[in-house]
Amino acid sequence: MLSRVCETLYWVSRYIERAENVARLINVNNMLIMDLPKGVSTGWEPLIDIIGMRQAYQENHTDFSESKALRYLLIGYDNNSSILNSVINARENARTIRDVIPRDVWEEINSLYYYVKDNQNEGLSKRGRFAYLKKIIESTHMIFGTLDATLNHDQGYTFSRFGLMIERADMSSRILDIRSATLITNEEGKPFENIQWISLLRSMSAYQMYRQQMGVRVQRADVIEFIMHSEVFPRSILFCLNELKKMMQPIIHSEELIKLIDQVCDSLKNEDVRMLKNGDLHDYVDKIQLKLAGVHNQLAELYFLKAPELTETAE
Repeated sequence: MLSRVCETLYWVSRYIERAENVARLINVNNMLIMDLPKGVSTGWEPLIDIIGMRQAYQENHTDFSESKALRYLLIGYDNNSSILNSVINARENARTIRDVIPRDVWEEINSLYYYVKDNQNEGLSKRGRFAYLKKIIESTHMIFGTLDATLNHDQGYTFSRFGLMIERADMSSRILDIRSATLITNEEGKPFENIQWISLLRSMSAYQMYRQQMGVRVQRADVIEFIMHSEVFPRSILFCLNELKKMMQPIIHSEELIKLIDQVCDSLKNEDVRMLKNGDLHDYVDKIQLKLAGVHNQLAELYFLKAPELTETAE
């Protein structure tokens, strides 16, 4: 398969997954604000940090008010990780390979683009926000389901899945890092600490699966271990890395890339993440994010026409 096609499929999946992640983050943050007493919530600032756009945001905004942050996250043209820009980028990439991807996949991506673009006011309003974001999440699930069911499971499919998994691992690490760092633990917020950890799990659609694997109680150490080390939950960092390794094994010239993925897996498995305090956890997750960026860079260097390097900041 052409290098250009593999690279395009990779980015289509990354952008669609990014749109879904941001939609879910906004929805869950909205519910957390309603669950916490006035003055206790951390507001919308952590979401800007999660997508790695604080510096860019502050160049044009003076505060993190709900209206400004939401507009930036949903439809910000100056934010490459906004839902609108993610969907635009996915659509533009998919358009260039319409002869390769199934027609149903193109139609789903195109429909999502027009829905996001034509219903922006619904997303910005409190009344219509939940339904707007729910539709985006459902549409992204439909796109990935259609890809899985109708695209030949060849090299193109492998690179598509690779894009999905590396974006997912990166976002899981960001959510864990920022949400744990901004946890409100003072006397006023302490009674609501459990609600905040539940919110973190819901940011990854992980709450029910956490309870199945780790038990009913939601505790800091268990949440960190689940998000980092679970080998069965599809949004855990270790699960995504294991999937990346599995997918690359049949691909030629992948030995160095597999070795790099193994190093990240070993680093995860050998670390007692339950004992990491906030500062140590942040430093450790930073290292994981840099290694994930290294995996992308190695993949691009080996298989893509160009090798745009990523750092720990979202592309």
